[in-house]
Order: sequence, then structure tokens, then C-alpha cells
Amino acid sequence: MRVVADRERCCSAGRCVDTAADLFDQEEEDGRVVVLADRVPAGREEDAREAVELCPSRALRVEDDAADPGEGR
Repeated sequence: MRVVADRERCCSAGRCVDTAADLFDQEEEDGRVVVLADRVPAGREEDAREAVELCPSRALRVEDDAADPGEGR
């Protein structure tokens, strides 16, 4: 799975970083979300999903590997 961020929608609340600082960061200039990994590491899926749920601006979404038709090509 991976987490995708809509940086235009991000309100810089930082809830994602508070939930999973190893998966998310914030830009120093404007505080917008930065996703730190292309794929969520095994065992961190629950925290990634929690960060998505806690995002007040709904700027994050989860994409499951099965939903990516180009995967493995």
C-alpha cells in the first residue's frame, strides 16, 4: 500500500506527522505534508490508515497495491 497526498488540499495541521513521523513530514516553508516513503513499510499500515483518517483537510488517501494496475510491469 501507499499513501498519496494532495498538497494543495493540505492545511498544515500536522496530524499525520504526530501519528506517524516515520511516514510523514512537513515542508519547512509552508508546513504542507511530505510523504516520506513510496510504499508503507510492512507493519506500519495501521498507522498510515490512522493518519489518513485524522487528516482534517482530507488531503491524504490510501492506495492498496491491488488497486495499482501498473504494479509489477
